[in-house]
Amino acid sequence: MTRRTCFLSLLGCSALLNAQTQNSSDGDWVCPMDPDVRSVAPGTCPRCGMKLVLHIPERTEYRLELSHSPDLLRPNVAATLNFRIINPETNQPVNRFELVHEKLMHVFLVSQDLEYFAHVHPTFERDCFRLDVRLPLSGMYRVLTDYYPAGSVPQLSVDTFFVAGPSRPAHLKADLKPCRSENLTATLATDPAEPVAGLETKLMFTLDPAEGLQPYLGAWGHMLAASEDLIDLLHVHPFLADGKSKAQFNVIFPRACTYRIWTQFQRNGKVNTVVFTLPVTSL
Repeated sequence: MTRRTCFLSLLGCSALLNAQTQNSSDGDWVCPMDPDVRSVAPGTCPRCGMKLVLHIPERTEYRLELSHSPDLLRPNVAATLNFRIINPETNQPVNRFELVHEKLMHVFLVSQDLEYFAHVHPTFERDCFRLDVRLPLSGMYRVLTDYYPAGSVPQLSVDTFFVAGPSRPAHLKADLKPCRSENLTATLATDPAEPVAGLETKLMFTLDPAEGLQPYLGAWGHMLAASEDLIDLLHVHPFLADGKSKAQFNVIFPRACTYRIWTQFQRNGKVNTVVFTLPVTSL
């Protein structure tokens, strides 16, 4: 697979919008991740929890350099993934980052068969993020990194790596039945009932029990959706959520395909990862 793209919901995480169109005037505070959220005073974004800023700089795409040790990754063998972020203007590694949802970097790992998912946070050492892993499956993995270089805007970068052994392509079937996790059950409804590629879909979660829901890493929820062929990855935060039983994510699926969706909610200190499989049709 040579195509490495990352699509974001325009409402859920707008980091791929051209910041040149979002220039703010004095007193116009803007969310760097969701530029449609604006305020006349400093504060935090009610959608994603990011700190509002003045004058979002023009967007520049930073480059991810991914390496690992050992050179040959094997299933269930300890390894280290290295993430170095390169400033395209200087061609040098970045050594200063802002917090994104309480962390300097978020890493999402997904196996080729879409059975393995991890949302983890590497440690930063001088000019490189390092993540110790023990990957359970052979084949291809896709990795999405979420980070915020100082002086720039939040970035999302995607890459691919391989673990020795047979490949495990995904064979997904629709699965929208209620999903039980650590200490809650999530039910998913969509509007429209049959999502259409290129049009907005509302993903509406009902969480039971709702008592004890807490923000997780600065937001009421985190979602990753991956297409069956792993070309498209969508990282989204709730459009509507207030710590009660309902949470709504607005997503624009880029292609007609079947998507696996992992959504994380925290309740009474436990992180719940609920999983659904959603077909998306063409217009």
